[in-house]
Amino acid sequence: QVQLVESGGGLVQAGGSLRLSCAASGRTFSNYAMGWFRQAPGKEREFVASISWSGGSTSFADSVKGRFTISRDNVKNMVYLQMNSLKSEDTAVYYCATHYPFRASIVGRSPHEYAYWGQGTQVTVSS
Repeated sequence: QVQLVESGGGLVQAGGSLRLSCAASGRTFSNYAMGWFRQAPGKEREFVASISWSGGSTSFADSVKGRFTISRDNVKNMVYLQMNSLKSEDTAVYYCATHYPFRASIVGRSPHEYAYWGQGTQVTVSS
């Protein structure tokens, strides 16, 4: 089993920044890619960013590219999402998730490829 706990969400004004954290336990964290997703009210869960198991490769949704960065600390079993220049449309519940394949060379964007999920953290951007 894997436990994921997100933190760092909150209320921020447009143009501001937040840093989300995800603490992982219960599995060999460093062997799996990680992803961040978000879900706004009335919308489907959407991919935000991913990072490979080694941290050497990252991917971002077009909507956040250039504003968000993703990083991980395999010693601390943590993954982070730094969000800058926030917009009202970034308002959502943000989830971290563990990609399923062991040391996957290709990390997809479909939620179906992610086996474990945190409970989510709310991010609200006021305009």
